[in-house]
Amino acid sequence: MRKHVVVVAILALMTGLCATLSFAQASGTVKGVCRDTEGKPIPAAVVEWRNLDNGRKYTLKTNNKGEYFSLGIDPGKYEVTLTKDGKQIDKVNNFPVSLDEATLDFDQKKNQEQQAAGKGISPEQLKAMQEAQAKQQKEVLTVKQLNEKLAAANQASQAGDFDTAITNLNEATQTDPNRDLLWAKLGDAYLNSANKQTDAAEKTKRYGEAVTDYQKAIDLKQKATAAAQKPNPEDPKITASYYNNLAQAEAKSGKTDDAMKDYSQAAQLNPSGAAQYYYNLGAILTNAGKLDDAIAAFDKAIAADPTKADAYYQKGVNLISKATTDKSGKVIPAPGTEEALNKYLELQPTGPNAEAAKGMLQYIGSSVETTYGKKKGNPVNVKK
Repeated sequence: MRKHVVVVAILALMTGLCATLSFAQASGTVKGVCRDTEGKPIPAAVVEWRNLDNGRKYTLKTNNKGEYFSLGIDPGKYEVTLTKDGKQIDKVNNFPVSLDEATLDFDQKKNQEQQAAGKGISPEQLKAMQEAQAKQQKEVLTVKQLNEKLAAANQASQAGDFDTAITNLNEATQTDPNRDLLWAKLGDAYLNSANKQTDAAEKTKRYGEAVTDYQKAIDLKQKATAAAQKPNPEDPKITASYYNNLAQAEAKSGKTDDAMKDYSQAAQLNPSGAAQYYYNLGAILTNAGKLDDAIAAFDKAIAADPTKADAYYQKGVNLISKATTDKSGKVIPAPGTEEALNKYLELQPTGPNAEAAKGMLQYIGSSVETTYGKKKGNPVNVKK
């Protein structure tokens, strides 16, 4: 009786083993290696197998060696696509999968060689094509990395964390030192961070860094513009903005003469922005105590844009400083003072400087002892 039970148990076990083996063989295995046009592995790519009979999909990822592997694939015909960063690189149709192991490699270099042979392309031409393609792929990767650094720097700058912005932008310029935008942004970060420094030496150093970085941005933009077969019409405006920022950093560094030259250069490159550039020039000249030069700069701003109210106001402020008095104490305004202030009020009757303009007009029509006249000696600090 016991022997019979043992035999039955063995038969049952064998039946179970047979069923398991039969089930395991109901699916296939796929594997392969993915390589780019230089023959290098393509890591972190996606290989999708789509069964053309039942629509089932299998999504596989390549490892650092470009390899992929999967068990349990239903037999049938498959459409297989290779993608990287959301972009399709290659595709194979009607690839058969049986109960055996199937190997499907994606070799972009080999594919190109086969296609070139079929189209009569020489090995030298193919090599040139492959090098161009590799260069393009490298450029795409570099731009992606730089954009990530720029985004991080912009976020830090908006939060007032200019040191973090400087770190990210320095890393970006090390990745690719030939991008004018990176140097311009680095100049911005140094310029803005300098204003927050309490140590005079550190403040001066950062203004100097800003000057250097803006100059690099200008040099690179000018070289790129000169080398371009079809120059970008926006290039002069971009270069002008770099000159404007350079001039601001130079003014902060005490290099007023250099700032004058570069503000004028910005105005010549971008006439549509000349009014603002000349206004900025007038501001730094006012702060430097060069009143005649400042007035001339504000006149240029007005000539570029006759509706720029602030230019009239600042011109009036500078002219007020040139007022004299006669023996009786009567204020003798410099020529053009009343016109400049009245023009500001005409353009901005309720503007932020309207009351001050009215006070100055009252001052030049009254004696030195008036309330406003006592404020005449206060220093003027014009903000750009």
